[in-house]
This record gives sequence, structure tokens and C-alpha cells, in this order.
Amino acid sequence: MSSSDRPNLLLICTDHWPGLLTRMAGHPVVMTPTLSQLANNGVWYSNAYTACPSCIPARRSLMTGVTARTHGDRVFNQHLEMPSLPTMAQCFRNGGYQTYAVGKLHVYPQRNRIGFDDVILNEEGRHHLGMLGDDYEQYIADAGYAGQEFLGGQCSNDYNVCPWQLPDHCHSTNWTAQQMCRVIHRRDPGRPAMWYMSFQMPHPPLWPLQAYLDMYANVSIDPPIIGDWAGNPEKLPYMFRAYFMDGRHSIQNAPTHEIELARRAFYATLTHIDHQIRLVIGTLREEGILDQTIIAFTSDHGDMLGDHGWWAKTVMYEMSANVPLVIMPAKNDQREWLRTGRIDDRLVELRDIMPTLLDMAGLDIPSHVEGMSLAQENEREYLYGEHWENEHASRMIRSAEYKLIYYPVGNHFQLFDMKTDRRETKNLADHPKYMDIRAKLTKQLVKNMYGNDGRWINNGQLIGEPDRPTPNSSSRHFGGQRGIRFV
Repeated sequence: MSSSDRPNLLLICTDHWPGLLTRMAGHPVVMTPTLSQLANNGVWYSNAYTACPSCIPARRSLMTGVTARTHGDRVFNQHLEMPSLPTMAQCFRNGGYQTYAVGKLHVYPQRNRIGFDDVILNEEGRHHLGMLGDDYEQYIADAGYAGQEFLGGQCSNDYNVCPWQLPDHCHSTNWTAQQMCRVIHRRDPGRPAMWYMSFQMPHPPLWPLQAYLDMYANVSIDPPIIGDWAGNPEKLPYMFRAYFMDGRHSIQNAPTHEIELARRAFYATLTHIDHQIRLVIGTLREEGILDQTIIAFTSDHGDMLGDHGWWAKTVMYEMSANVPLVIMPAKNDQREWLRTGRIDDRLVELRDIMPTLLDMAGLDIPSHVEGMSLAQENEREYLYGEHWENEHASRMIRSAEYKLIYYPVGNHFQLFDMKTDRRETKNLADHPKYMDIRAKLTKQLVKNMYGNDGRWINNGQLIGEPDRPTPNSSSRHFGGQRGIRFV
């Protein structure tokens, strides 16, 4: 395939978006018309996962095509530089593409372009990592609102709600889409392009535009799902008991109406992003290149939103680990595995996106890549998931029918039937009928564990470590609360 014949690529990534919160997954409330149209013109991957559900390790897998074991982070290491592997952007660039990113990268150092020709950056104001001001903050300052994003008292790691108080064009979701439209408009028409549009949202703070909050004003909001196993706090894994005690989220134990408002605001944020994606698609159409452009949409991980009492991420339940994935091929790509309107139920994960998109563009897949191309007849028997190495560690094996979750502290197992209980309400781990399934998945789990995980294994059997008493401590971090910044 010559360079002039290669398709363009628009890869869209969000932050904290659960795959279950889409029309394609059958959610009864969330409005995602744009994603639904993309899926109707492409493929919806119903079993897509992030193998390490937090921002940094997930994005390392997305951009390198490898597991956490290879890229080196399963603990959210904020100061770890990218591994010395060709990134997705670098591979497209080496293949003759112009490559540009807008939005969140979440790499270190923060201005590392990881192979892109240029990055227009929104780092969510993480000044503690050394960069005092990103491109989005500069935009806000130029508009006359320097340091005022958090005037409503919201927080990047909590779920208190206040509608956006600055002009709409200053909202990070609008800014990201507008900047991407400009980048597309300014492209070199003689070369194919790879564009990466990475939204900061729906990651808190929950500051939706009032118009989108109003869209859900008369809609009945579904409550969090609480599993049968989550009803007795004293029998929960240590990780849960420690989480409930430290009070890191003010939404924990909030009254029903406050939890409902947080979920309503979160849903409003999803629809806002969905609509802004339409503007970028419209730009591609009006530039006359929509038919020649691959569009892929995903998220680094999900958000529990109160399911089983948990908020945010890092756990292996569906709302945290299952992510949306839609790929719409260029119009002339008629491969069977990319057939229009197809629902693909293979077990896939973020490391598969890089080889898939390179394959669709007719570019070589580097030998270091551990993911599989979804444009081909590839399949895996199971997925392995992991997060943390300390007392909060958990591990997962997801097969086509079941999910095994393991907490080493207390040697605690959970087993869920993914065909009949997708929201993981009934723990089957100790049910006599499922002992053979548990044993089979445990064997796969042990086979994938590495490094200091070995302390939890003896003669091929998981022994974990002694349970711990519920800690009596609380967090004074206030979720990393921001104040007013004057520069």
C-alpha cells in the first residue's frame, strides 16, 4: 500500500468511562448516540478490558501494545519514564504519517511527546510533577480565567458536583474537540495522518455543562449495584475494608440523593463528550476525508460509581476493568472481522489496539508487540489482570464465561459467571458446583503471576498472606483538592 493510499486514523480515548455505560451495552439511561452510530458503521467489542485499571499503566499498554509486565508499571508510578519501545505514534510516524495529539497523555516527563510530531496538552493541572502549566491552562489564562477552573470546589479525585461556571468554550471537553478540529484542518493533505484525541473526562471533577445536566433532569437514574457478597463489611477483602475506613472519597456513605446526583452528573459528562466527538467527525466529513479515516474509540479504564460500595478504579470488577471499544474502518476496508455493524465478543484488551490499527493502515507490527490484531482471526482463551503489589493488590483471570478475582491478603477468592451475572452480584468461589472451574482459573492465574507475587505461592498453590485487621485511619488529602491558582 502506497503512502497516498493509506487511511487516516482518529483514535479517541477518554478517562474513567465504563464499557457498560453505553447504548451498545444496553444501558437504560446513558445517551451515547454518536458512539452508537460509530458502532453501526463499524465493530463494537463487548468484552474489551484494561488489564491494569488505572490511568498510567493502562495508557502505557495502549501506546506500546504490551502488558504491564513488559512496560514495567502495575502500581501507578507517576515518575516512571516510558519504556524504550517504539510507541504507536512512532510507528505511524515511521510509516510516513503526520502524527498529532490533543488532550491527556499522562506520561513522564509530562512534555514527552512519545513519538507524536506535536502534542497540545491537557495534564489536568498536575503541577506536582514538575510542569507549571499546560496548553489547556494557557488557553484558560488567555481567556481571562487563569487558575479558576476549580472555583466550584470540585476535585479531580472526588464526586462532589457543581455545574461548570466558566464560559462553555473554556470547558476541557469543548477545548479538546475544538483543538482537534483545528489540527485536522491544518493537516498536510499530501500525507496520511494519525490523530489522537484524549479527553480528560469523565474523570472527576464532576463539572458538567448545565445544558447536559438538564438533559438528565427528568430521567430516573439507576442506583449502584451492590453484590450479595458486599453486604457484610466484616467479610469483605482487606482492600475493601481499608478503602471504607480511609474516607478518600467524600461520596462514600453519602445519602441516596447525593449519590444519584453524582451519577447524573457523570452521565451528563458522557453525553457531552459524545456530542463533541460529532464536531470532529463533522470536520472530517467537511474536509472530504471521513470515508478515508479509521475512527477508534476507547477509555483507559472505567469507574465503579458506587457499585459494591467502591468509587473510581484499580479493582477488577466490570465497571472498573471493562472498557468501551468501537472501531469504524475506512469505507473501502471490507475485511470480514471489520464488517459493518458487527458485535465482536472476543476477549480483547488495550494492548490489542496498537497492532489492530497498524494492521488496518497496512503498516508493519513491531516484534515487541504482545497484543493481537483484531482485524484478523485471532483469539485468546483468557485475560490476566493485575493492580498494586502491596496489601491492596488484586489479580484477575477472565475467561469467556467466568471471572476469578484474587486478593492475596486473607487469600480471598471471588468467582463470577459472566454470562448470567455481568454485574458480579453472586460470588461462586466457595460453591461446590464451581470448584473445578475455580481450580482451572487459579492455575492460569498462578501461571501469569511474577516478581514479588511469588510470596503468595507455595508449590504451585495460592496461599496469599495473613488477613489484616481493619485499619483505623482516615485520609487528610481531600482527594488532592485544588485551590485558586493565580498564574
